[in-house]
Amino acid sequence: MNHLRIPGVLVVLAASVAVIGCGKKEEPKTAAPAAAPAAAAPAAKPEMVVKIGHVAPLTGPIAHLGKDNENGARLAVDDANAKKIEIDGKVIKFELLGEDDQADPKTGTVVAQKLVDAKVAGVVGHLNSGTTIPASAIYNQAGFPQISPSATNPKYTEQGFKTAFRVMANDIQQGSVIGVYAVKDMGAKKIAIIDDRTAYGQGLADEVEKAAKANGATIVAREFTNDKATDFKAILTKIKAKNPDVIFLGGMDAVGGPMLKQMKELGIKAKFTTGDGGCSPELIKLAGPASEGVICSQAGLPVDKLPNGQKFVADFTKKYGQIQIYSPYSYDAVMVLIDAMKRANSVDPAKYLPEVGKTAYDGVTGKIEFDEKGDIKNGAITVFEIKDGKLVTLKSEGGAMAAAAAPAPAAAAPAAAPAPAPTPEAKK
Repeated sequence: MNHLRIPGVLVVLAASVAVIGCGKKEEPKTAAPAAAPAAAAPAAKPEMVVKIGHVAPLTGPIAHLGKDNENGARLAVDDANAKKIEIDGKVIKFELLGEDDQADPKTGTVVAQKLVDAKVAGVVGHLNSGTTIPASAIYNQAGFPQISPSATNPKYTEQGFKTAFRVMANDIQQGSVIGVYAVKDMGAKKIAIIDDRTAYGQGLADEVEKAAKANGATIVAREFTNDKATDFKAILTKIKAKNPDVIFLGGMDAVGGPMLKQMKELGIKAKFTTGDGGCSPELIKLAGPASEGVICSQAGLPVDKLPNGQKFVADFTKKYGQIQIYSPYSYDAVMVLIDAMKRANSVDPAKYLPEVGKTAYDGVTGKIEFDEKGDIKNGAITVFEIKDGKLVTLKSEGGAMAAAAAPAPAAAAPAAAPAPAPTPEAKK
């Protein structure tokens, strides 16, 4: 047998010659059945980018609070995008447009118009009441919703705008709790009040004064500074002469920290109280040991105690570090906007805006529902004391808890024996 020296073909020729040499007719090869045409892959659903604006001070003395707010909103956008939410047959990709208003009312209106021009579908912000209120008129004219996670001045929602909402209690609620607590729980008979002349600081101070007077305290001094000041010795010296039991500050932690240090230097023995703007880890950092014993409030329930809050705390701290104050509310504000879009099956503000007012959303900060003005219903206030460099919860008032996930029904089992009574050590 001749062999062809063609690589890869030699064996095939040999086999063919062997069959012919035996006188057998080669069987015709049966054609393989044609493969069924592959099923066409379903067409990918179209994608759509939806922009959500966020505004807070990202520069200046309270930039740490502004960044905290923005990071809460960014975490919400990331979580929403991971779910590949579909609205009106499209997969929605949410995009956060963050702007810096420098806690300045004029800058606030400039960046508000910038977001209108960028055709955002809604805005989360601003942080400060002083920037939120003037910006709200611009958003109202544009016709899209604005949800503030932190502006507490009542005037914001008293303007009659159908576009204005907030996800935390206002100053009337908070000021009342602080004023009553100072008199009833701290035993204050003489109270001195300082505010930073911002819409937030002055507004909250006014409400604290009303509540304290209504409960029998005397306001022995009413002083003011500004939100950029760092030297308070002149007004503190005047206040020391009045010998108050309690000093209340309506202002932010950037003012409260240096003020506490100077109170200690001047030997002022009065207890120090402040509202949510100063109730932060940053106040402790700025004031150091002088922060020990400070009583402060936040408009909301402690987020780590809420059914939906624990995951937020874990996710946020892993990605961005320590929570300051308002990031959980920024997160919820974004989610409320998205929830309204889903219920309306539209990202068009004209179509989904009415749904924002009908919200009943289980957020990380609790149950979120709005009244006819856009204020959150059942707004909660929590009072804290700074102990050993940490915020320790003293009491909470109001608030609607988010629904905890109900456990799946289990098969019937014998009733468990009652747990033994705790030992005295266990009760501590």
